Amino acid sequence: MLMDLSDVLQALFGDYTLRTVALGSALLGIVSGALGAFAVLRRQSMLGDAMSHAALPGVVLAFIVTGSKDPLALMIGAALAGLLGALLVTAVVRTTRIKSDSALGLALAVFFGLGLVLLTYVQKLPDAAQAGLDRYLFGQAATLLERDVVAMAALGMPALLLLALFWKELKLLTFDPGFATSLGVPVHLLDVLLTSLLVVAIVIGLQTVGVVLMSALIVAPAVAARQWTDRLGVMVLLSGAFGALAGVAGALISSTAARLPTGPIIVICISAIVIVSLLLAPRRGLVWGWLNAGGVAAA
Repeated sequence: MLMDLSDVLQALFGDYTLRTVALGSALLGIVSGALGAFAVLRRQSMLGDAMSHAALPGVVLAFIVTGSKDPLALMIGAALAGLLGALLVTAVVRTTRIKSDSALGLALAVFFGLGLVLLTYVQKLPDAAQAGLDRYLFGQAATLLERDVVAMAALGMPALLLLALFWKELKLLTFDPGFATSLGVPVHLLDVLLTSLLVVAIVIGLQTVGVVLMSALIVAPAVAARQWTDRLGVMVLLSGAFGALAGVAGALISSTAARLPTGPIIVICISAIVIVSLLLAPRRGLVWGWLNAGGVAAA
């Protein structure tokens, strides 16, 4: 039985666990949606998938080094591993004849395989502290605590601030890197910065949706937002809003039934938003195309 609006608000603000999960999921949606817009426009969607899988060995190595599951330490480990994977892909493409898609697939397989090996090794250790590390594969949003949300904000908010500070330069890099180079803009450094920000968006979502599904939250909100506008600023705002909406909706839906995983539900919600956008968005929506085609045929 569906809850009415008052029941939804009461559950959202009155239940500690649901409030924490919804807040963390919304924060993840905003950061990944805003930064994912640049990845989609630059046709680097596959890069997000590769970096999310590359983050797994970083999580496990951070635990091995620190002996703790402190969320900030694990996020830093994931960020370093993801960034290393992205830099290795760039180096392979620039120094060999291997194409970018092949390099991304290779990095994804190697890093993810290494992560699974390390995870299996750690889980066989006689140390109870390693329990729960496997949740970074598929995510377990229900285990989010306030400290986890604080750690997500500590990484995500500075990433959005840097995005705002370098907005003009990143916009130029996205649409006309050749012109940016002719103006003396440090294109390579900006490329590294944008990649690093994308890594941040990925690592803050590992506990919520996991390495396997994280790429969906990078790509899907931006794909949906692109259907509604031609302006970068509006697209970034819409993408973040769609990501936040999917995060909160996923948290609410998963709370209505036992053993309903939040991460996959969030991905289903953002997929539904993409489908609606592809169908109903003005000018680009399929329904609008069919209506216009019917109008032309009738004329």
